[in-house]
Amino acid sequence: SVGHSSDRAREEPSDRSLLYRVTQGEKGLTRQTEAPGVVQLGKRRWERERGEAGAAPEEEEEGETQRKKEKSSGCCHYLLLSDSLQPARCERDSPGTSMATPQTCTRFTDEYQLYEELGKGAFSVVRRCVKKSSSQEYAAKIINTKKLSARDHQKLEREARICRLLKHPNIVRLHDSISEEGFHYLLFDLVTGGELFEDIVAREYYSEADASHCIHQILESVNHIHQHDIVHRDLKPENLLLASKCKGAAVKLADFGLAIEVQGDQQAWFGFAGTPGYLSPEVLRKDPYGKPVDIWACGVILYILLVGYPPFWDEDQHKLYQQIKAGAYDFPSPEWDTVTPEAKNLINQMLTINPAKRITADQALKHPWVCQRSTVASMMHRQETVECLRKFNARRKLKGAILTTMLVSRNFSAAKSLLNKKTDGVKPQTNNKNSIVSPAKENPPLQASMEPQTTVVHNATDGIKGSTESCNTTTEDEDLKVRKQEIIKITEQLIEAINNGDFEAYTKICDPGLTSFEPEALGNLVEGMDFHKFYFDNLLSKHTKPIHTTILNPHVHVIGEDAACIAYIRLTQYIDAQGRPRTTQSEETRVWYRRDGKWLNVHYHCSGAPAAPLQ
Repeated sequence: SVGHSSDRAREEPSDRSLLYRVTQGEKGLTRQTEAPGVVQLGKRRWERERGEAGAAPEEEEEGETQRKKEKSSGCCHYLLLSDSLQPARCERDSPGTSMATPQTCTRFTDEYQLYEELGKGAFSVVRRCVKKSSSQEYAAKIINTKKLSARDHQKLEREARICRLLKHPNIVRLHDSISEEGFHYLLFDLVTGGELFEDIVAREYYSEADASHCIHQILESVNHIHQHDIVHRDLKPENLLLASKCKGAAVKLADFGLAIEVQGDQQAWFGFAGTPGYLSPEVLRKDPYGKPVDIWACGVILYILLVGYPPFWDEDQHKLYQQIKAGAYDFPSPEWDTVTPEAKNLINQMLTINPAKRITADQALKHPWVCQRSTVASMMHRQETVECLRKFNARRKLKGAILTTMLVSRNFSAAKSLLNKKTDGVKPQTNNKNSIVSPAKENPPLQASMEPQTTVVHNATDGIKGSTESCNTTTEDEDLKVRKQEIIKITEQLIEAINNGDFEAYTKICDPGLTSFEPEALGNLVEGMDFHKFYFDNLLSKHTKPIHTTILNPHVHVIGEDAACIAYIRLTQYIDAQGRPRTTQSEETRVWYRRDGKWLNVHYHCSGAPAAPLQ
């Protein structure tokens, strides 16, 4: 996920005869030893061809933006995560059946009844379904195969093959795979409990022993996939879900879109894939790797479970990678003073730089802090951890939208600064050079509904004006340009509604579940319209002084058919209380989702100067 400036370390392919070039696309799974074709990483597709060694893909950012645009109720969240890979065709039933020539049938239509939509991606939709014969509920991922290439089919085939191997109570299970004409159906567990980390912050009580119970289940799932010679490569909080909302529901590992098959303890270069904050040193060094990369990620997750912030973080992604490669983390006071030595010992064994010396999943399950938690792990409530984790969760929700915009232009420095500030950490400021700055030290984000009346104008539309990398930009088709102009126009209309204090117009353009960061909400993620309505009623409709707003360099990234993200610099000119002209600058990101043909703002984030009218 994002850690994550737009400056990225370039990685070289294991086969020096492979040449990579960038095209637009969704993520998939990469094996450097395969025949020429398409290697998909993050929100881009890397076409791989035989030729001289060239620029290799940058690190895998694994498509968080795709998930941001999907309004999920919590059900099938893992499917939305998995949807970030490029779907392909799977065999109908038996593992031995080839997917290269699927048989047209009506088995899904005959045997299952479809119900409400749970989420939507660029190439697929996720809906609840019920098997008619048993009334058993599933989550059906419905893939439009008419939009997929032969290479795309191979990628989903691999994921489905891996998922079918894995049958464990702590892993989201694939129950069936059916091809019908024009569509392919993957039937997964209907997981309704949402993310583990979101559940933790809602608990009244959370202790070190609870963290031990969580990591125990995670290690059980990792041990199972390793026993089947599978490496997940993308272990992170977003992929840890709960089976239901019931107390004590099982933790389930999801999203095998980046998983690879290995031979035993084989170490090889399988490509640069994963999420920056959870990448292992060997991947960053471009060394051969294998199962130990999952254990490293487990160590990062355990660290977060105990204190609510990650062990490695820096505003500069290159520095972040240097920290990881050096294993430069610590256990600062006071938050770590109350953590037992056994917990720290397990983290140290998981975050061992040398993968050959790193603890295995099987060994970790036998660690006293895991298998004897009732007597070893502390039962003290960790309120500070819950508070930090709440902020950590909120910031994770912003990453995808910002990252998507970064992919449009790596030279969009203001948005890059925003990205850096809002990544993986809420660690309090300490004297350690690797410490993470507390959000309180950052410029607070502005509030969407507290903006002054303005006249909206914009300069260079959606481009990379002045970019030294413009020569690498591909020409957009006319349809895409029109859609980007739509996003810029609807963004202007939204700001005009705010400027006019027109709450009715504002609600017509915003999703009822709009999420945004508000400084008045003390750093929490605000959801819904009530918070904004207060300012419309008591402030925005009462402004009379002239206000002028300029939108600079709007950058739009279209995500599939029904979602888009826009980022821009905003200059606001106003007259202060003493009658003097003032100007403030902010960097803003808005995520738009099209529902029933109408664009709605579903998320807003702003960072910069305080809102002028409030001064």
